[in-house]
Amino acid sequence: MVTVVVVINILLSLILLYVAWRVRRFKRRLTRITNILVAAEGSSHAVLNRAPEAIYIGHQNIHNLRQDNQPPRRQLQQIRQIFSLLALGQQVWRSNFLRLSSKLVKKRK
Repeated sequence: MVTVVVVINILLSLILLYVAWRVRRFKRRLTRITNILVAAEGSSHAVLNRAPEAIYIGHQNIHNLRQDNQPPRRQLQQIRQIFSLLALGQQVWRSNFLRLSSKLVKKRK
């Protein structure tokens, strides 16, 4: 009877030793994962901490570029209007020239 109890105790001790060993391995793995996540959080915090300032500076730079781009845009619009007027004048001149030339051809006959 004592032998059975001792054997059961030894088996329970071995099982619990195995469970303790697995828990210890799991704890080490969790510690490594925690350290990795803490390092990643620190890195992302360092990067993202400066993000609002960088976004603001980028916004200001875009605003300044748009302001600098306004005069050439206006000049380009004026040049387009001039070419449109020239094209319209050319169409009017051609239509009048064709009408005059057709009248001259009719008079000669």
